[in-house]
Amino acid sequence: MDGDSSAWTELVRAQHRRVYGLCYRFTGNPTDAEDLTQDVFLKIYSNLASFDTGRGSLQVWITTMTRNLLVDNFRRTRNLRATSSLDDGWESADEFKPIDRLTSRGISPHESAASNELAKMVQEALARVSVDLREAVILRDLQDMDYKEIACVLGIPEGTVKSRISRGRAELARLLERNRREVM
Repeated sequence: MDGDSSAWTELVRAQHRRVYGLCYRFTGNPTDAEDLTQDVFLKIYSNLASFDTGRGSLQVWITTMTRNLLVDNFRRTRNLRATSSLDDGWESADEFKPIDRLTSRGISPHESAASNELAKMVQEALARVSVDLREAVILRDLQDMDYKEIACVLGIPEGTVKSRISRGRAELARLLERNRREVM
């Protein structure tokens, strides 16, 4: 890309959603995810010269850089207790203006609230799964990467990837089932 700002803009545009999705799924916080996404792109920009097509695709390289930054961030912040504000989630709770709710033919406010609550429960359960299992599940089930790509990103054998995904899914299911029983 050697100074080509339009190529850089296109790269950011093409990869932003994937990088943000990884950051959000890992942190569970939209503000932290956006900050980390910016950090990832700064890291990518400063390391563009180190990209080697012989070691994998651009997507795998970007995912690896994202994962490494997330792990570093997790290590730095794991001793800090996150506190929730009473206002958390309000900015994304209402996607429609009042007039849109009256004229919308889409999902009802009740369906939207139920969907948002389910997504919140899944995100909270995912945050309680161990980091090794969580990142494998996120990369496979939410980022749709194949086992070989995940093995490359995590630097572990494919068999270990499959094992972590299986154990992560089982742990996530167990946490969600426990949560469902508590709600009932």
